This record gives sequence, structure tokens and C-alpha cells, in this order.
Amino acid sequence: MAQKFPSDRFDRIPAGIDRIGAHRAPRRRGAGWVAFGWAALATVVLVVGGIVAISLFNDRLDFGDAQQPVQTQTPEPTQTAEPVVDPNQPVTVLNGTEVTGLAGQAAELLTANGVPIGTTANASESDLTETYVYYATPELEGAARGVAQFIPEAEVRLDPKFAEIGTPLVLVVASDFATAVGAAG
Repeated sequence: MAQKFPSDRFDRIPAGIDRIGAHRAPRRRGAGWVAFGWAALATVVLVVGGIVAISLFNDRLDFGDAQQPVQTQTPEPTQTAEPVVDPNQPVTVLNGTEVTGLAGQAAELLTANGVPIGTTANASESDLTETYVYYATPELEGAARGVAQFIPEAEVRLDPKFAEIGTPLVLVVASDFATAVGAAG
């Protein structure tokens, strides 16, 4: 059974307020937007703070004087050996394409320019697109450049694995050489 208590100041409802429950006032208009605004502001502050922290951590953000010109370092030119024809260093010529006789054609071109040829053969791959002269040790760079100067489109690369198989200077002709000399596939 419900008890009746005497009225007190909490039982008086001010005019204009519709009571929903005991001692609860209705939510103020726009209170949801205020909470959303605070949450959005906190999110923006955290994101910007995170970006600044990561930028500082990765040294990508510089708060230096913007008036001073930024000096960039120019890369040092790569030292390369002068091209030489070494009559004591035979070149192995490999065909890296489907074009028959391309290694022989490159060997004839080299022989005509005084470069000794060791052997000619097909490379392990037949779909190469770039021609390279591989040299096994840094001392052979000049000889490799000497070979490359007679072969259209050839570039030189150091690759120690050729020393392991006993071919310190190797020319691998590819489709760019075939196109340069007009060889058909």
C-alpha cells in the first residue's frame, strides 16, 4: 500500500517545465549538437596532433626559418672507368632473345672492333628486353665499357656471380639490340 508523504519543495513544479520523471528536467534544445561539436573538435585535435608527431618523428617537418633558402645537395657524379679494349679478356656473348644468330651477329661486330670473343651461346632466358655487358670485378669496368661502346643500346653492370662461373666479362644481347641492328624475330 502506498504511503502519503507531506508535500515539500520538490513537489512544486515550476511553470514551463514538463516533468518527465522524478526530479528530471527535459533536455535542453541543441544539447546533442553541443556534444557532437566537442567530439568533432577532439577528433580534429587528435588527428592533427598525430600527424605532427609522426612528421616530427620521421624528420619531415621543419620549423626552421622560412626566409632562408633551402640548399639541396647535388649528387656526386658516379666515377666510371674509361672504355678500353682488353685483348687479353675474351667476352662471352649470350643471346637473350628468340632471334636466331643474334649472339653471332654481336660477336662479329665486336671482333671487327678488336674485342676478343670467348664463346657465343643462348642465354637461359629468351625474353630479355635490355642489353647488358656484365663484369665480374670492379677492375673489369673499363673493359666492359669498351665492349658496350660497340654495341647499340648496351649498358654495363657489375655482377660478381659471373666470376663464380668463370666468365668475368659477358655480353647479353636483348630485344633492344635486335631492334637497333634491324634483326627480325
